[in-house]
Amino acid sequence: MSGPVEPLDPGIELTAYRIVQEALTNTRRHAPGAAVDVELRYRGDELVLRVYDNGPGPASDPGSGHGLAGMRERAAMVGGQVTAGAAPGAGFLVEAVLPTKGATP
Repeated sequence: MSGPVEPLDPGIELTAYRIVQEALTNTRRHAPGAAVDVELRYRGDELVLRVYDNGPGPASDPGSGHGLAGMRERAAMVGGQVTAGAAPGAGFLVEAVLPTKGATP
């Protein structure tokens, strides 16, 4: 964790939790035994989540799962975004950038 911790809107907090949960589930499913790091960086008006492992990297056959699409949809619903793919060097990286404040009406 880095940066000054900001209180999060409950919707943002739940989104962050679910994205990390899904990324860890995917690591367990696709890279069993891989080491996993989870980073939370508070950066101004953004929370940057990074979940990366040292497994084999992206699968050539990603299967029929909806995990990455679901993460992207969750992030978009709160004004954020998710990117996922090969980590620098080796492994797989999921990065989400979420606003620290919820949308105002």
